[in-house]
Amino acid sequence: MAKRRSEWTEDELDEMLASAGRGVEAIEVEVIQSSRPLSEEEVRDLERLERTVERAFYHAGSALQELRDRRLYRDGYDSFEDYCRGRFGHSRQKANYLITGAAIYRTLSAANCPLLPSSEYQVRPLAVLAPQQQPTVWNEAVAEAGGRTPDHRIVRETVGKYRDKGKANVFEVGEVVGILAKDNPRLKGKNNCWAIVTAVHPRSCDLRLHDGAIDLVKIEYLKELGYTEGDCQTVRRLCERKALATRDRLSRLREREDLEDAAVAFLGILGKLQRPYLSELEEGMLTMLEKYYGVVTD
Repeated sequence: MAKRRSEWTEDELDEMLASAGRGVEAIEVEVIQSSRPLSEEEVRDLERLERTVERAFYHAGSALQELRDRRLYRDGYDSFEDYCRGRFGHSRQKANYLITGAAIYRTLSAANCPLLPSSEYQVRPLAVLAPQQQPTVWNEAVAEAGGRTPDHRIVRETVGKYRDKGKANVFEVGEVVGILAKDNPRLKGKNNCWAIVTAVHPRSCDLRLHDGAIDLVKIEYLKELGYTEGDCQTVRRLCERKALATRDRLSRLREREDLEDAAVAFLGILGKLQRPYLSELEEGMLTMLEKYYGVVTD
């Protein structure tokens, strides 16, 4: 009985392979990389296909916008978010990115920008600018990239430089300002908190908050509260008792390791006051906490 293939020994297999190669003339193969230039037709095809790739996100964003605005998903889904997740497998945020990216693409195209973006991620930083500013900044980013389509990092940095250009730091030491956290991870949870400026730099400030200090906060994350000098002095002396400023009272309480959640929440409320004084109730509650935790105020 002939042996099945699985029953061949290793030596027999080696002999079979060697026999198969006998009498066969080896042919040398030289791999030649063609340097033949593209024909006119190929150049046209290249440009056409590249434009298709470059405009893919634009077409996707435009289509998603129409689907959303006309609610064409309503037969099968209750919301646009559910539709995006169920039909395309991505979040509504991703859809919004594409929709915004398509709008930016239209703006750049209408402004006759010589180079256009090829992905939504490239132009995402431009979304913080007004439409009339976007072509200017995009062209600056193209120049920064050496005349090529800029990547996300270059666009983001160019946007930052543009927003800082001509923007003077008008804040002063001792001024009470408001915080705009935006997308700054250092300011997470501090949106609308008040802060006292402790140092001023060309494009940033050092701050004292109700729960600590943060240095080198860019002025784009700060807002004027319109307080008079008297108001600022009041805030700096807010709840002052025997030469202790409010921030000192709050920080002394926060230093307590046994501080309960309710007390922490109340101190957070004081840190977001939109007026330069405490109400009678707030003063009473702060005093009660100081007594409860044995904080010395003299």
